[in-house]
Amino acid sequence: MKYIAFTGGGTGGHIYPGLAVADALRPMIGNEYQILWIGSNKGVDKDIVTKSGSAEIFKGISSGKLRRYLSLQNLADLFKIIGGFFSAFCILAKYRPVALFSKGGFVSVPPCYAAKLLGIPVFTHECDVSPGLATRLNSNCADRIFVSFEKTVQYFSEAKQKKVTVTGDPVRPVFYEADAAKGLEYLGFAEKPAKPILLVLGGSLGARQINELVTENLPWLTEHFTVVHQTGKAWAEEHPEQFENTVENYIPLSFIYGEMPHVMAAADVVLSRAGSNFLWECAVTGKPLVLIPLSGSGTRGDQVENAAFFMSQKAALVLGGRDPEGNETPAATAENLQAALEQLLDDSTRRQYAEASHALTEGQKPAEAIARILYDEVSRRS
Repeated sequence: MKYIAFTGGGTGGHIYPGLAVADALRPMIGNEYQILWIGSNKGVDKDIVTKSGSAEIFKGISSGKLRRYLSLQNLADLFKIIGGFFSAFCILAKYRPVALFSKGGFVSVPPCYAAKLLGIPVFTHECDVSPGLATRLNSNCADRIFVSFEKTVQYFSEAKQKKVTVTGDPVRPVFYEADAAKGLEYLGFAEKPAKPILLVLGGSLGARQINELVTENLPWLTEHFTVVHQTGKAWAEEHPEQFENTVENYIPLSFIYGEMPHVMAAADVVLSRAGSNFLWECAVTGKPLVLIPLSGSGTRGDQVENAAFFMSQKAALVLGGRDPEGNETPAATAENLQAALEQLLDDSTRRQYAEASHALTEGQKPAEAIARILYDEVSRRS
């Protein structure tokens, strides 16, 4: 049996785009190849990959975070990275895949360097406007570099720019086929509710800032919207009362998995963080956005940049970030959240934002484009 390897993990944003490419590649490779996924041996990686059915084999390795600041944890993580490299080297040496596709995250760095040492061609993709540290490191090993934004090209050296292809962000095929009727059924509606559906998301782990804003504004929100709120599992465990007390027009859910594309299709407005992969999923389904990007000392500012781009395309309103000119947007307060959502209560305005969002991906299927390049390389080497 022959293999094609994928790596990436730590969060869904570093896994789902890779799964999209694997799914697009599947019809091209048939039964001739199997997909091998190298992810973190801790966290959500194995669960997401195995549930997807996109890879026949999952192998977990140790993963250490690469910090840009001084911390005693760096020393411990250095040993994890070294261990991850030797594990990845042994896995790749055993299966000898014809190519390795990396979707990023710190777990992807050891496999990329091991593949380079073994002479396995490396392909990597960056979702965000500015490349993260993992992508910067992986680009040293890469034969091809794929990016979602035109602006991202300028962050690479002149030599590396020759390897860069702007493809857009690979989104899973199910989002292109999302069915609003299935989303309504999952939410318990026989037909579209009278109030527009506001889908609130903060990622699989939840976003405390967004959850607190929703809780604070719940009377106003439910007066104007039917609120579908993915709280994240940690928040659900901390606040069971939010699930026990029935509030009209409010549907709290700890996590939405396979039904997410259909729920998103049923939504009229989405309130969320600004992770790149999620934003492109919203664009495929044509959703107007209110974004509260993760910012501050704990982040490199990638979500702020992503949100500014969608704002520049008139697809999103942004709170607590920066606009395309670098000016601060309104703070993420209860009052400003209500003001932003009030704009999207107007049917005409909401339609304009929805059309602008959908236009960003109309006629494009980046996962298929990347899969085709991968397949051509695999065929050439076979």
